[in-house]
Amino acid sequence: MRSYVVADVFTEVPLQGNQLAVFTDGSGLSDATMQRTAREMNLSESVFVLPPRDGGDARMRIFTPTIELPFAGHPVLGTAFVLGENSASSVMHLECGVGTIPVALRRDDGRIVFGEMEQQIPHPEPFERADEVLAALGVERSELPIESYRNGPQFVYVGLEDEAAVAAVSPDLARLAALGEVGVNCFFASSGTRVKTRMFGPGVGVAEDPATGSAAGPLALHLARHGRIEFGAQIEIRQGEEIGRPSVLHARVEGSPDRVERIAVGGSAVIVARGEYRLS
Repeated sequence: MRSYVVADVFTEVPLQGNQLAVFTDGSGLSDATMQRTAREMNLSESVFVLPPRDGGDARMRIFTPTIELPFAGHPVLGTAFVLGENSASSVMHLECGVGTIPVALRRDDGRIVFGEMEQQIPHPEPFERADEVLAALGVERSELPIESYRNGPQFVYVGLEDEAAVAAVSPDLARLAALGEVGVNCFFASSGTRVKTRMFGPGVGVAEDPATGSAAGPLALHLARHGRIEFGAQIEIRQGEEIGRPSVLHARVEGSPDRVERIAVGGSAVIVARGEYRLS
């Protein structure tokens, strides 16, 4: 029997945010067993915690129901909350496929209330299949250039004219899946620092994601590069309302157009369940 914890991530409220299963001891499990377990859990991602190899606090492997990911934001944040319960450290260093990710933890009376991870800086690229993305989403155009950023998964960003347009998107998931292992992010950024977004990833096994931490950092960079926010400004990203899992993410990109120095993404999480699973 293997112990696991379920956390709702990028929320302070149980039964909201993005669910995450964390198996706190994945030692000895085969790749196939981990993948089948993630399919059994049927959450956006499941994590298997392993002993560290490179001096971190723990190593983690991240699986969607269909593939393993080298990095994903809500699994890293949620795992930091789960492991941080039994640690007095103010920073958790979690090893994953892209390297070691530091997560700074803020506590209130000993309870973790907020975490902020430092993400790798992705490089923007034009997306050659932009017309297919627009057709699959059922929208005519993007307010900003359609570009892709790889931060673990590859994400493509489509800016819409207002929050209502984002809420109204009804994509053809089969056509989106045909794009391959790509997450398509529709967003609207107001004149302030509030952003509404939805993320569709049928090609990675997630039809619509309630909260996508790995897409939040590149989104902040995308907005800063195109003059929609200032470098150094922290944005509040709201996601998941349309599927009944409202989530709040915070993201910040530091530096300048000539030199991006740091990307940080943060939020809260709440543990909602503990149990055991029979895995062979």
